[in-house]
Amino acid sequence: MDATTDRSLATQDHFALLGLPRSFSLDQDALEVAWKRVALAVHPDRFATRSAAEKRVAMQWSSQANEAYRILKDPMSRARYLCELAGVDLQVETNTAMSPDFLFRQMTWHEQLDGLLEESHDSHLREHAYQALNAELTQAENEMILEVGDLLDQDRFEQAASSVREWMFLNKMIAQLRAID
Repeated sequence: MDATTDRSLATQDHFALLGLPRSFSLDQDALEVAWKRVALAVHPDRFATRSAAEKRVAMQWSSQANEAYRILKDPMSRARYLCELAGVDLQVETNTAMSPDFLFRQMTWHEQLDGLLEESHDSHLREHAYQALNAELTQAENEMILEVGDLLDQDRFEQAASSVREWMFLNKMIAQLRAID
């Protein structure tokens, strides 16, 4: 490893670093194998007797490999990353526009969640309502993953970004639901 290697680290995307195709549809086993291969090759312990500069570069490569694995392993992080690579800003802080259908579904889910948060004397009914909402949200998330994946793999990044923002709201709803369990 040298200064050239150090510079190339900054220019590699996570897929290239791990030797994987740039795609939302990613085989998790292949990701695991690729990450382990790279992590082993650049592990800082392998450079313990090298110069300070080589140790620093090895640490950077190791850190980059771990970051690549973390981002590519999670479907939502991978979707966000692919949009970013395509130059599409998700504008998560400023763009809250969503499809009317999704807004209606979101409102319905919020009402169901609010109903679960209210005091209920019948734990059986509450559990049934919880399970039904959890199943509905899980199905919606699975559908969202398929939709986003299709859009990204067809290079329709602007549309994918919009769906990713909806997915993020859905993910928050799932977290809120599971927090009351």
